[in-house]
Amino acid sequence: MNKDRLSYRLQVVGDFVPQDAHLLDVGSDHAYLPINLIKRGKIKRALAGEVVEGPYESALNNVKKEGLSDQIEVRLANGLAAFDSQDEVTAISIAGMGGSLIAQILEGGKEKLSGVTKLVLQPNNSENNLRAWLVANDFTIEQEVILEENDKIYEVLVAGHGKSSLSPQEIKFGPYLLQEKSPIFKKKWLKELDKNQKILKNLKENSKDQDKLKIIEGQIKQLEELVR
Repeated sequence: MNKDRLSYRLQVVGDFVPQDAHLLDVGSDHAYLPINLIKRGKIKRALAGEVVEGPYESALNNVKKEGLSDQIEVRLANGLAAFDSQDEVTAISIAGMGGSLIAQILEGGKEKLSGVTKLVLQPNNSENNLRAWLVANDFTIEQEVILEENDKIYEVLVAGHGKSSLSPQEIKFGPYLLQEKSPIFKKKWLKELDKNQKILKNLKENSKDQDKLKIIEGQIKQLEELVR
């Protein structure tokens, strides 16, 4: 991937990073996002954190090639261990991981988050677990986007400090996405509905577990109402 041209998914993540933020990009891979944001003048400084040696070396090389070593520091570290209070990080981006893993990463360093004003998170799955963690830890979801790229559907969550509460339905589907019900949102949950209908058919043919049948039937009813 060209460092000057991010994937659509990463462009959306980058657009939510505040102007002039000091960014920590967790799991930065090749450091494409920090490099792009520095070159665009969107941010002034960045830390690129990577826990795997190969991508860490790749990020280091990319930053050096671009002549940005003064503005982007690449660190080999696990999650939020990549920064300390003296780094004055104001925004954190975490993209391309499962929602449960992102929640674990935030939980593992949550005492460091008091000075961070913005979290820009792009989970690949388990978005509900991430929303639940944010609400439980006094973060409020400020914006959400759902997008499709290369036949995959992604959600981007933007959060800041603040107490909030979400209903179980909002945790599952996203408070803003639920209001908007975009075509991509409906496409995502129609796929889930189809999957549940196949599970129900299989259960009716092969199982006498009435409790499981009732759970799947309840999920199907909820999804049918959702995508109307």
